[in-house]
Amino acid sequence: MEGTAGGFAAHNEADWRRAAEAALKGAAFDRLISRTADGISLEPLYARCEGPRALRARPGAWKILARLDHPEAGAANDQALEDIAGGADGLQVAFAGAAGAYGYGLASHDAASLHRAFASVSLTDVDIELDLGAEAGAQAIAFANLVERVGARPSDVAVAFGLDPIGALARTGRAPGRAGEESRGLAEIALSLQAKGFAGPFIAVDARWAHAAGGAPAQELGVALATALDYLRALSQNGFALEDACAALSFRLAADADEFFTLAKFRALRLLWARAQQACGLAPRAARIHAESAWRGMSARDPYVNVMRGAVTAFAAGLGGADAVSVLPFTQAIGLPDALARRLARNTQLVLLKESNLGFVADPAAGAGVFEALTRALCDKAWAFFQALEAEGGAARALRRGGVQRVIADAAAKLARDVATLKAPLTGVSAHPNLAEAKAEVLPASAPPFSYPGEAVAAPAAPLRLAEPFERLRDASDAALARDGARPRVFLATIGAPAAHGRRAGFARELFEAGGIEASADEAGAEEANEAATRFVASGALIACLCGADDDYGAFAESFAAALKRAGARGVVLAGRPGERESEWRGAGIDDFIFAGCDALAALERAYAWLGGGAPRTAS
Repeated sequence: MEGTAGGFAAHNEADWRRAAEAALKGAAFDRLISRTADGISLEPLYARCEGPRALRARPGAWKILARLDHPEAGAANDQALEDIAGGADGLQVAFAGAAGAYGYGLASHDAASLHRAFASVSLTDVDIELDLGAEAGAQAIAFANLVERVGARPSDVAVAFGLDPIGALARTGRAPGRAGEESRGLAEIALSLQAKGFAGPFIAVDARWAHAAGGAPAQELGVALATALDYLRALSQNGFALEDACAALSFRLAADADEFFTLAKFRALRLLWARAQQACGLAPRAARIHAESAWRGMSARDPYVNVMRGAVTAFAAGLGGADAVSVLPFTQAIGLPDALARRLARNTQLVLLKESNLGFVADPAAGAGVFEALTRALCDKAWAFFQALEAEGGAARALRRGGVQRVIADAAAKLARDVATLKAPLTGVSAHPNLAEAKAEVLPASAPPFSYPGEAVAAPAAPLRLAEPFERLRDASDAALARDGARPRVFLATIGAPAAHGRRAGFARELFEAGGIEASADEAGAEEANEAATRFVASGALIACLCGADDDYGAFAESFAAALKRAGARGVVLAGRPGERESEWRGAGIDDFIFAGCDALAALERAYAWLGGGAPRTAS
C-alpha cells in the first residue's frame, strides 16, 4: 500500500481550496455550503477530528425488531411467528392509537387477545418494545400479567414497557388529569412493574412525534431531553431513587433518509443524555435507544422506493448507535402491510448485519470529521432548545402552553416549502414519477377504533407525510383516468431543434407528471407558431407548456403563446425564468412560469384549476 500511495502527490486543504475556487470561476465559496433547518452549516470538506465516543448501552449489533400491529390477535400471532422464524430479534408491539400504529395496531389487550397474539412466542428469547395506545397503563399491566401467566420469569423477559404520557399529550392534545396526578400515576405503574420483577425500562422518552410533525433534528433531540427530565422529576419525587429513575427510561427517535444527520442525531442523543446525567450529579450510563424509520418520509406513490429509504434509515440509525431498529414495511402508507412487505423490511436489516457485517464496530463514525462536526453542532442546538423548554417549566408545561408546537410548526412549514419547490425532492413522487406504476398489495384490514381519555388541554402536533400534497394531485389524475379513460394532459410545445429544447422539455415533463398530468411532447420541435398550435390540437391536451432556449423565447415566445391560446389552450406555461420580460410575456398570453426553485406544487395546482372538471380532450 505504501508503494501505491507513493504514486500520488501529497495535497492539503489549501490545495483543495485553490482547486475549488478555480472550479467556481469567481462565484462565492459559500455556494458550496448548505444550511439545514436547524441553522447548521454543512461544509463541503471536513478534516479528521476526535470527539467523545457514543457507545451503545449493550455491546454488539443492534437488534432487529419486526412490527406486531395486525388488529386481529390471531393474524398478529401468525405474523410474529413468521418474523421471528425469519430472523427478527424481537417485536415492536403497536396497540391501536400508539405513536407507531399508523392507523392499525392490536385492537384489544384483554387476557384472551394477548394470549392469542403471543401464542408460541418464547417471551424470554425475544426483545419486546411496547408501543402503547390510548389505554397505556392498562396495556402495560396486561402484558406483565401475560408474562406471569405463561410462566416466564419477569427478570428474564427483555421488555421496554413504553409508558409515555407526555408523548400522548403531544400527539393528542389530551391529558387524563393534572400534571401532579399523572406523575404519581406513572410512578405507581412503574413501581408495580418493578415489584413484579421486571428490569425495565418502564418509561419511553418518545420524540418520534416531533419528527413526524415536521420538527428538525435538534428540536427532536431537545424535546427528548426535556421529556426525560420531566420523567426523572416525576419518578424521583414518587418513590424512585434518582439513579433508578434514570435506569427506568429508554428513548425512541425517528430515523429518516438523510443519513448524515440521522447518524449524527443518534450519536448526539447519547452524548446529550450523558451530559444531562452529569448535571444531575450522576455517573453517566448509556441510554437505551430504539429507532424507527420515519413516517413522514414514507410515500404511497411508487412505494417500492420505500425499501431503499428503509435501508438508509436502518444503516444510519444502526451505525449511529441505536440499540434496536424497526423498519416500516414499504406499503405502510397505503394500508396494513402483507407478508412480502414485512419480509423486505426484516431482510433489509438482515443484509446490513449478516452480510455487510455493519454491527461489528462500535461507533464507526468516531473520528470522521463530518460526523464529529454534525454531532457537536446538533448537541449545541439541541441543548439550547432543551434549556428553552426547561425555562418554560419542562416539556409537559411547554406543550400545554403551545410554544413547542408553534416552533415545530414553523420547521414543518419550511420543510413543506422545500418539498413544494423541489429543494427536497421525493424520489418516485416529485422526482422521477411513474404514472404507470404497478399497484402494491396490502392486507384487507380495518382500522380499529380507539379514543384517548381526558380533556383537550393543548394543540395536538399532527403527523404529516411529505409526499401527501403531490399524492393528492396524483389521486385526482387517477380519478380522471377511471372516469374519462385518460389522464389530464399537457402539451409540451417545443421550439426549435431537440438540442435547444431537450433539457427544458425533460424538466417540464417530470414536473407535470409529479402532479399526475401526462406530458405529450412535440419531440421534433416547431419552427413556427401555427405549426405548434396544430400539434397542440392534435394532442388532445387542454394546457400547453413552451419549452426552448432563451434566445428562442426572445424571438418566438409571444407568437407561440398567442397561437396556442387561439387554438384553445386554457393555460400556457413557459419553462424558464421570465426575468425582466415577465410583464410583457404575460400580456402576450403566458399564464405561468416553471423553473428550478419555483413552487412546483403551486404551479401544478394552478394547472388543475385551468383543467377544471371537464374531461381531457382526445385527438380527433
